[in-house]
Amino acid sequence: MDINANDLSVREIQNEDISHIINYWLSADDQYLVAMGVDLDKLPSEQEWKIFLTKQLALPIQEKQSYCIIWLLDGKAIGHSNINKIIYGKEAYMHLHIWEDAIRKKGLGVSWIKMTVPIFFNKYKLKDLFCEPYALNPAPNKSLERAGFKYVKSYISIPGALNFEQEVNLWTMSKKDVSD
Repeated sequence: MDINANDLSVREIQNEDISHIINYWLSADDQYLVAMGVDLDKLPSEQEWKIFLTKQLALPIQEKQSYCIIWLLDGKAIGHSNINKIIYGKEAYMHLHIWEDAIRKKGLGVSWIKMTVPIFFNKYKLKDLFCEPYALNPAPNKSLERAGFKYVKSYISIPGALNFEQEVNLWTMSKKDVSD
């Protein structure tokens, strides 16, 4: 598969993306989810996902618990990045997801991260953006470093509502490090 940067783009989530996100989570291989640090017993049902995502899409920006950017390859939705733990005007935590196995581990995430990060900073007037991927999941850790994030530390945590206790690597980027 020959892909160049011109084939990649990003946009805000739309209603039609909700089913793709739900499908990503509910049809993913258990081994893949566990390798990402997901506790399978914490996965919401299809209806719970739909209610949550639909509500987040409808809320005013300062009231959202999660804000999502869709990653596109040749105009086709192929993944997403979202932020949560949002403190408007201050900070948020970013998550990275490529939906199709054939697209993963090709270095494309770095380009999508670089396109997505300025949107998060600008929309939410952030000073700092954090990401804390599972320490044993090399792909997001490599991508964050290549995208310009700074490694802060490793520690044991339950980093999100869907995760089990695990070692995470904390990465950060400040507004001053972002080019619009």
